[in-house]
Amino acid sequence: MFTSLACLAVWGILIAFSNRYRIFYLILTLNIVNTMMDISWFYAGLEQFKYTIFQNSIFKILGAVLLFVFIKNPSDLKLYVFIMSLTSLLGTMTMWLYLPKFLKKVPFKNLRIFSHLKETFIYFIPTIATSIYTVLDKTLIGLITHSTNENGYYEQATKIMNMIKALTFASLNTVLGPRISYLFAEEKYDEIRTRINQSINYIFFLGFGMMFGLIGIADLFVPLFFGKGYDKVIPLLKIMSPLILIIGISNCLGSQYYNPAGLRAKSAKFIITGSFVNLIFNLIFIPRLWSYGACIGTIIAESVITFLYVFFSNGYFSFKGIAKLAWKKLIAGVVMLGVMVFASRLALDRIPLIILEFLAGSITYIVVLIILRDNSIQFVFDRIKGIIQKKVKKEAS
Repeated sequence: MFTSLACLAVWGILIAFSNRYRIFYLILTLNIVNTMMDISWFYAGLEQFKYTIFQNSIFKILGAVLLFVFIKNPSDLKLYVFIMSLTSLLGTMTMWLYLPKFLKKVPFKNLRIFSHLKETFIYFIPTIATSIYTVLDKTLIGLITHSTNENGYYEQATKIMNMIKALTFASLNTVLGPRISYLFAEEKYDEIRTRINQSINYIFFLGFGMMFGLIGIADLFVPLFFGKGYDKVIPLLKIMSPLILIIGISNCLGSQYYNPAGLRAKSAKFIITGSFVNLIFNLIFIPRLWSYGACIGTIIAESVITFLYVFFSNGYFSFKGIAKLAWKKLIAGVVMLGVMVFASRLALDRIPLIILEFLAGSITYIVVLIILRDNSIQFVFDRIKGIIQKKVKKEAS
């Protein structure tokens, strides 16, 4: 609450000195309120994810429906921003309805709020650093190129990448973070190493497939999804595709080692270092390459952060481990891309061709991994088998 109110104060000053986009800034204030009221961390700590997943899914679907119903042309931009912000806030607020099940009343005099501020700032500062260098790309593109189109291309490519990253590793790390915190408390360090290696193996399994799949399908997908005038998003997506793997590693180690081990302050230094690296390379590349330069700067900065995360992980993961887990998936991804490129030359309409490329690429990727006897395939099959067995036992009982 304290840190969010501080952000709201700074945000209010920004709005006061802004004229052109003031109405949008006022609407987007809902996003800061949403962050302030977000208690998904509470349910994650208790590993009670059913209280967060269902509500968020409902309101995301509602938001998508409202967009299709009410957003018809560019003049509806204010309504678009309002729908996106409001549905997120409503999804967050519904989580408060279940709190009485878990909480006990504590006398106000027993509260020690300020004792938690130090730990709060350990999380707050790197979040600010991450936000700055995430937004800094777009800010510098606008300041240096004076082109709203360049910013638009970069923004849309970033949105696609964020969706893919969420599919690849965000949910996994959210679920496993609390469990590994428990394992640290129990001093089960070997099991922690095993789980981290399994997690990164799973991230690589999805990540290499997503990366090469995105490269292969971007030429057809972008014109279909965005319409005319967004051709530059295609090369931007291809350049940014390695971020799926690069950020996947750092995000996994951050959520499953540094945070549970109480080393958030250490990881914060890595993130701040990455922010400075990003700024330097943005200033070098954006004037020459515009939005392409921002992509290159982001890749370099994220690579530096990932290098630091792995190097200082105290043996919980290593560069040797990356090579061991990645080489078979890299081969499978390259073969997959070759099949998709070949399929793209067939004389078919766009939608059937996208479906064909997706199916041919996915099947090729899985088959090659099976031939190479990659252990991630067996891991996935075991998890699917376990889920089926649990359902069968539940129905039988």
